[in-house]
Amino acid sequence: MGILRGMRVLTAPNSFQILSPSGSLLQESEVDIPIPGPGEVLLRVHAAGVNRADLLQSQGHYPPPPGSSDIPGLEVAGTVEATGEGVGSISHDTRVMALVTAGGYGEFVLADARSLIIVPDQIDAIAAAAFMEAACTVWSNIVNVAHFTPGDVVVIHGGSGGVGSLAVQIVTALGGTAIATARTPERAQRCLDLGAAHAFAYGQYTDSEGASTFADALPGLVREVTGGHGADIVLDVTGASLLGANIDSLAVGGRLVIIGMQKGATGTVKLSTLLTKRASLHGTTLRSRPAEERATIVDGVRRDLMPLFAAGTIAPVAHQVWDMQEAARAHEQLLGGDVFGKLVLRPW
Repeated sequence: MGILRGMRVLTAPNSFQILSPSGSLLQESEVDIPIPGPGEVLLRVHAAGVNRADLLQSQGHYPPPPGSSDIPGLEVAGTVEATGEGVGSISHDTRVMALVTAGGYGEFVLADARSLIIVPDQIDAIAAAAFMEAACTVWSNIVNVAHFTPGDVVVIHGGSGGVGSLAVQIVTALGGTAIATARTPERAQRCLDLGAAHAFAYGQYTDSEGASTFADALPGLVREVTGGHGADIVLDVTGASLLGANIDSLAVGGRLVIIGMQKGATGTVKLSTLLTKRASLHGTTLRSRPAEERATIVDGVRRDLMPLFAAGTIAPVAHQVWDMQEAARAHEQLLGGDVFGKLVLRPW
């Protein structure tokens, strides 16, 4: 790769001394700006979304895919600075958003031209940066994996998160019934405000000793609000803690899609229930997918979701915008659990 000039980035080394409550050590440094190769585009970053994967990487728990840089950041909005061969009609200064495997925490980032979406004039960089990864996650899992059809009942755990808050809107806009879960009644109400038909505050379900009883309550709650039907799709970020409850909540032919392990990585499946319901269980990731699969996902978002975003029917919720040099503080805020929607970084 050639060099244009130096650029500032934040890197996440594999070994570090914990310097903040998040356990994050993001080191500011200057590196060479790469020249894009065939099929690549160099973007000037105007905003970068913050994701839990960035936090895990900065803690040393989630290394980037082979061949990717050690610069965190999975989604950006910016303008085209330079292009490699074979990228079609993409031109200098075009406003785009991009799904990348790494590199968003910098002044510039290389992106696969197939993973870009042109940003309409009415959408600002903050909203675009907060949209891309969540939209790709929702589309790939609810539409592509779980085969959503209008009329489906979709339980969305973590409805107040970056993915969940957008999933509520997307499911509703596409003609489904969204049922959200969130920690507090206030956060559950915000999910209702975004379009959820029902929202459960799981923090209210505790026994006399303060232990959560939400897993026991969830199947009955879902059956109650669906007239006994259950959930056609469950989108889950929690992992093990609600595994059995999620399966019990499914309708006949239901699909459980697990996209996170925030509350446990190992669980037990009651196979008799899965078989009786003719249900299916899926686990997916986005970052580690081959470039061709990621490009297909971006195509789906461009086709099915961008018209809704451009019209204002759906929109990411940007909780707060941080300066790039304060990214570690943004990680601490995300870890604290009070963020509703997404955090976004603006460059130096």
